[in-house]
Amino acid sequence: NTGMAAQMTDAHRRFLQVLMSNGITEGSEARKLHQHCCETDKVYYAHDKLDDFISTINSHLQPLFMQIRKGMSEEDGRAHYAVVNLAETEVTKMASDYTETELELFRKTMDLIILSENGFASSTDILNLSDQLKTKKMKKKEAEQVLKVFVEDKWLSEKNGEYTLHTRCIIEMEQYILSNYQDVARKCNICHSLAIQSQVCESCGIGMHLPCVRKYFRAQTEPRCPKCNEFWSCDIP
Repeated sequence: NTGMAAQMTDAHRRFLQVLMSNGITEGSEARKLHQHCCETDKVYYAHDKLDDFISTINSHLQPLFMQIRKGMSEEDGRAHYAVVNLAETEVTKMASDYTETELELFRKTMDLIILSENGFASSTDILNLSDQLKTKKMKKKEAEQVLKVFVEDKWLSEKNGEYTLHTRCIIEMEQYILSNYQDVARKCNICHSLAIQSQVCESCGIGMHLPCVRKYFRAQTEPRCPKCNEFWSCDIP
């Protein structure tokens, strides 16, 4: 730290504590929390200065290899904030919370999700893997329970029996996924962050998040790929 960083106040500490205990915080909640922390600590509050407030905290977290990161929900495009440990990959971080067998199930689930067309894996496909695990075979009932825990802990999210990566998981694991799935992991052509649930151009293969697709094509008279200009054949969400 060069001594240039702004001072950490109690307001900053309180904000960081809540963020850490939440695991992930939606943007509007983070803005409310920012205001609350500043007012409680009687320090200057400006509603448009959340990012500055966070970068002050980040400059103090740097020596600890931690960082508050901003990400986007692939469902609705809303901003979210999570505290990420840069010194550990997600797998070592998860290793303290789960058994080796549970971790193997998670990794296999992640494979299915990332290798899928649309960023989802069905519970049937995941449960079919549970008795092929190398560490220890798992009964389907047992695997169902483990999946439930992954959803509660915000690593996976589930809709109608289909699983995808939770926003928290994407924020925390972006680097891990990009380096471990180099051939298949895509960055969104619009916002340049990792896209799990995405639409893909049939002509050139670029991908876009659904909220980014919606926003991008709102301004276009006809949907054409931003890269190759071919007609966009997917249904605009």
